[in-house]
Amino acid sequence: MAGFKHLVIVKFKEDVVVEDILKGMQKLVSEIDAVKSFEWGQDIEGEEMLRQGFTHAFLMTFEDKQGYTAFVGHPCHVEFSATFSTAIDKIVLLDFPSVVAKAAT
Repeated sequence: MAGFKHLVIVKFKEDVVVEDILKGMQKLVSEIDAVKSFEWGQDIEGEEMLRQGFTHAFLMTFEDKQGYTAFVGHPCHVEFSATFSTAIDKIVLLDFPSVVAKAAT
């Protein structure tokens, strides 16, 4: 699936219960139809020097940029963002139209 991607890479604050954030994020994406797919993972292989303290990555796919825009303005996203923002120490956000170089088989 190509579409429009929303990639979030974070380092959570030390006192954060990451499982609670993950449950909240899974609830969020299940409530917003504009989110076509959601994936996440925790780094287990990266060298500290290369990952610069970041530990988790989240990837959402939308049909197009309009779907992403609807997601950003959705009341559930606005509410969750307030909670999410207080839990993060560092963040990188990338929002981009994706280009499929090799499709999954």
